[in-house]
Amino acid sequence: MKFSRMFARTLVIPFAFSPLSIAVAQDAQEEPLNVIVVTGTYGPKTVGESLSSVTVITEEEIRSKAPADFSELLRSQPGINVVGNGSFGKSTSVNVRGVRNAGTVFLVDGVKMHSATSGGASWQYFPTELIQRTEIVRGPRSSLYGADAMGGVVQAFTLDPKYGQRGWVEAGAGNFDTQKVSAGISGSAGNTRVSLSGLHKETDGTAIVEDGEDKGFRNTAGLGRVVHDFDNGGQANVVMLQSEGNTEYEGGNIDYMVRTFGFGLMTPLNDYWKTGVQFSESRDETDTYASWGDSTYNTRLRQARWENTFSYSVHELVVGTELQQDEVNSTQDYSETSRTNTAVFGQLRLNFGPVDTQLSLRSDDNEAYGTKETGGLAVGYSFDRSHRVRASYGTAFRAPTFNDLYWPLSFNYQGNPNLKPEKSENYELGASGNYDRWFWDLAVYQMDIDDLIASGQIGGVDTPVNVNEARIRGTEVSGGYEFDGWRTSIALTYMDPEDRETGNQLRRLTKQTARIDLDKSVGNFVFGGSVIAEGDRYDDAANKNELPGFATLDLRAGWHFAPGWSTRLTLANVLDKEYSTARKSATQNYIAAGRTGMLTVRYDLH
Repeated sequence: MKFSRMFARTLVIPFAFSPLSIAVAQDAQEEPLNVIVVTGTYGPKTVGESLSSVTVITEEEIRSKAPADFSELLRSQPGINVVGNGSFGKSTSVNVRGVRNAGTVFLVDGVKMHSATSGGASWQYFPTELIQRTEIVRGPRSSLYGADAMGGVVQAFTLDPKYGQRGWVEAGAGNFDTQKVSAGISGSAGNTRVSLSGLHKETDGTAIVEDGEDKGFRNTAGLGRVVHDFDNGGQANVVMLQSEGNTEYEGGNIDYMVRTFGFGLMTPLNDYWKTGVQFSESRDETDTYASWGDSTYNTRLRQARWENTFSYSVHELVVGTELQQDEVNSTQDYSETSRTNTAVFGQLRLNFGPVDTQLSLRSDDNEAYGTKETGGLAVGYSFDRSHRVRASYGTAFRAPTFNDLYWPLSFNYQGNPNLKPEKSENYELGASGNYDRWFWDLAVYQMDIDDLIASGQIGGVDTPVNVNEARIRGTEVSGGYEFDGWRTSIALTYMDPEDRETGNQLRRLTKQTARIDLDKSVGNFVFGGSVIAEGDRYDDAANKNELPGFATLDLRAGWHFAPGWSTRLTLANVLDKEYSTARKSATQNYIAAGRTGMLTVRYDLH
């Protein structure tokens, strides 16, 4: 297969909103001549219709790199900053284009995962072993997703059931007394496909601060999917994922559980109109046992969505409505424990030969902070089959969390119910080239953020306030090449995240990141490595506490030694580099794990 076709099918993001449309897109990709992806628009589109800065991490890459944590897949991808409080299931933030964790939307098969109290997703608890690919859309997407999609959207697609009977089992062990076992099976009957898979892993972990004790992590996860294809081209899809366990940290430990459930149903009403509904729920629950006291934070997000797509020739209009409810059950006495958001949205896609245009609008009405309207406009022009330019403008916002709004007065700190959402304007220019065996992509952007939520004081009490402004400028370059068993990719990012009030670099964000991945297949063997480099950053807004930059080297090797059997060895941070992306205190850094090794054996039944 030429690299241009492979790039078209995998290196431009497939993207969707519901478990249903995801399954449709995955089925469409099985036909080599029908190059269909699900882009940063509503529903599946051809690759040329994508007007976004996008990255995808394929199933092959996930299996090859076998990261210990999901966030390691994202580290130093274009526009991505990952900040962690140590390794193996410790608190992790994923910042896209300089927007902090709460401004990055994380979807699992179209279902949004987040903690309504702290904001953002619990990336550290998500099981990498049960996903098929991961996709990143960079830039504002509030006009599609509503609140929090300021920096971008990350979506994980779980294992898709196939027609026929398939199964697999894998076991592995590594240093830090790490063990894991996973297995899955899928089958079909008529037009219905079913898959079940599960995972258990545990480790003694390593110290997360200098001279600290090892802090362990335990995770058990399960995934189930049912897909039914109707004869009229419609489809129904049910998917559920749950991940639970325990993680230790300095001063205590946490019992956690994250869960997503989604049901989607789509049917064409005629040649020009198809309609679909989605019902979903996600939970983020923790019980914390600490030396200073125990606490519980359980949050639940429920969504109902109705979407209609009208097609005329190559043009398309999507309109719909969405209802969302956040609920909190906690040992903290929040003055409000639920909030409801209703939204109407629409997107118009027009194509005039080499010119593509997309216009999206959305209005969100939230009982906590009022009404917000967002929009986006993107235009693309194809010079030929290989070269394309794009330009876009979009607005976005991040909603204040329950902690921001309703945290009860304690230790001279209190939430602020009068907070306004953060809001942003975004401008982007991009160009790309796609050839038989290689590709490149370039994007430059500027994001202006107003009403940034920061620490302040009201009446002598510490509280969050809308005071700051930020300007984030950046350049992202990515490329890839494949020939004669060699596969390489490169991602370079330069970003200037500036606090406009002080001129300082925004907290915990590095300006430069680089990532190079190189793999070579020789017969039944595959060898590879990754170099990841990040510049220095500051742990505080005043830019007094500097965390130095670092570079790490990862190596990997795999061998298919018998029909259905394979083994893989991964070595992370081979040079045993000690580095930190966050501080615990003025005198203590959180440190990442040193050299980490894992050996696995896998059997696939086809």
